[in-house]
Amino acid sequence: MKRFILLLYSLIIGLLAAATWIEHTHNTAFVEQHIYHTWWFCMLWAVLVALLVATIIKFKLWHRVGICMLHGSFIVILAGSLTTYVTSRKGYVHLEPDVPVGSFLSDDNTQSYALPFTLTLNNFSVIRYDGTDTPSDYVSQLTIIPTNGDSIMSRAVSMNRILTIDGYRLYQSSYDEEGGGSWLSVNYDPYGTAFTYAGYILLFISMLITLCSKHEEFRRLLRHPLLKKGGFICLLLLASVPTQLCARTLPAFNRQKADSLATRQVVYNGRVAPFNTLARDFVLKIYGSSSYQGLTAEQVVSGWLLRPDAWQNEPMFYIKNAELRSLLHIDGKYARFTDLFDAQGNYLLQHYWKGGNTQTEPNDPLQKAIMETDEKVGLIMMLQKGTLITPLPTDGSVEPLSDTRIQAELLYNRLPLTKVLFMVNLALGLLAFGWLIYRNIHGCSTTFADHYVLPSTMYLSTLLLLFSYVLRWYVAGHIPMGNGFETMQFMALITLVVSCLLHRRFAVMLPFGLLLSGFALLVSHLGQSNPQITHLVPVLASPWLSLHVSVVMMGYSLLAFVMLTGIMGLCVKRQAESLMLLGRLLLYPAVFFLGIGIFLGAVWANQSWGSYWSWDPKEVWALITFMVYALGFHSQSVVWMRSARHFHLFSVLAFAAVLITYFGVNFLLGGMHSYAA
Repeated sequence: MKRFILLLYSLIIGLLAAATWIEHTHNTAFVEQHIYHTWWFCMLWAVLVALLVATIIKFKLWHRVGICMLHGSFIVILAGSLTTYVTSRKGYVHLEPDVPVGSFLSDDNTQSYALPFTLTLNNFSVIRYDGTDTPSDYVSQLTIIPTNGDSIMSRAVSMNRILTIDGYRLYQSSYDEEGGGSWLSVNYDPYGTAFTYAGYILLFISMLITLCSKHEEFRRLLRHPLLKKGGFICLLLLASVPTQLCARTLPAFNRQKADSLATRQVVYNGRVAPFNTLARDFVLKIYGSSSYQGLTAEQVVSGWLLRPDAWQNEPMFYIKNAELRSLLHIDGKYARFTDLFDAQGNYLLQHYWKGGNTQTEPNDPLQKAIMETDEKVGLIMMLQKGTLITPLPTDGSVEPLSDTRIQAELLYNRLPLTKVLFMVNLALGLLAFGWLIYRNIHGCSTTFADHYVLPSTMYLSTLLLLFSYVLRWYVAGHIPMGNGFETMQFMALITLVVSCLLHRRFAVMLPFGLLLSGFALLVSHLGQSNPQITHLVPVLASPWLSLHVSVVMMGYSLLAFVMLTGIMGLCVKRQAESLMLLGRLLLYPAVFFLGIGIFLGAVWANQSWGSYWSWDPKEVWALITFMVYALGFHSQSVVWMRSARHFHLFSVLAFAAVLITYFGVNFLLGGMHSYAA
């Protein structure tokens, strides 16, 4: 029976993974019709539940309260999902001003359902951040007339503020750009949501019991003699060579005058910001650095404003794609503005752009490079037309930033802490990890750097990154969790904090923490991430966002540690057993955080989109990741997993699910979560 369960379990995981790629080529409705909502797919889950119940009975798992509740929670969650599928009604209603509506359409427009009340849209409005065009909320003012004769009600529906009437939940989903109409999602789920939430709560309680019970494996691992010994030490070694570019004479404001512009307040990226932020982003976008040839960002912007004829001959347009450079006949990685036009003034990029061609691959490197370069040209055009810089209104309609906020943002802009830390931590982590493997293979003794220098450096790195993160939090006015840049910064911080807490008992956490934080910070600075500080879009302006993202990222951080123990265990065979114990120990809180994060994400989705589960690729891959790592707890059932070597191999390979969930979905599959990239 064990083999059959494992086979069925693996089949479901494979089907879920395949469905996300099918959804990418077709659409969500297609995979729901042909996979998710088919009788055979539901039957697979039903058979898995039946086998799970049989396993509980056969092995009398009720004697182990935590384990029994843990498996029972999955049964309750699946039962709740089935209840939602059978009894719920989902759809939408389109409201126009002063037009009463008493029914809603299903999502596929095939059925119409009567509502126990009539809705009339009194007014729809888009609330924007002061002085900007950036939406902060969408609000529909409604009049509700119950059909049972109850009193008439006036209510409002907005993003993350649900209206519940007689079991029907109304969500603000869209609106008419010109007509003033509003689109509301409607969800009627009288039993399934509560049922599923109860399963998640049961999962949370069972995980706590599993972690705290002295009779379960987690507590036994903590008491294991091999883990008490610790015994892994690291080496610190770093050399850096500062470089400095020579300044050249270019038409621009002098340094004193340019610096006086830094604190001037402008409306930028939908918020009030100092001019320094706009100037840095401008130069960084075009040149790849926040300064150019010894000139500050403010000086560069002033130069383009004063003497564009001189600056357009400067090789400052960074083009990393070799094919595009060849087409433009550019030597080196930088092009001049004039290189992008021919002798007649024709724009050369339009000859190579195939955006309208359906045969062009969406991720074609050449086309992406053309788009990036075109965006840089657009910035220059906006600057020269006067549309890039929007001064702060003087009529008092927009509240200016305080001097403290301005100085805080200037400090954040001028201290490249995260960039320095990713170089330092990554270099240190690689060296320390390599030395750790070498030392354990050859039996070398520890050094002064192992005991004192490396821990001190990690503590300092943690404090600096924490300072940078809190500073960004203060500048942004909200917890920085809204995009890929910010979530990777948080993951790096969590990784360092975990390493600081555990390195005295497990010295291997020192190189692991530096290495993982360095990689996370490196990823945060890649071109696909967004380092700019912006207002949150309305769907992200929810307290569930911070909880969901932070808990999930803590889970990912611990799973990354498990992956590194796997690599270490495969390289150092004599330490494989103790490293397996450490990996299994870390696996418990990692999967715990991941499970709770999925639950919090379900609550957030239910508050924002009207459904706690929508078969979005991100949701599906989060479930796949959870199911994959759940195999790590079943070494008694999966005999292959009892071997230390095999467990380490599993730890390394399983991390691919994490990478696909975080990166692959955002950049390849898309979906409702792709905004976070």
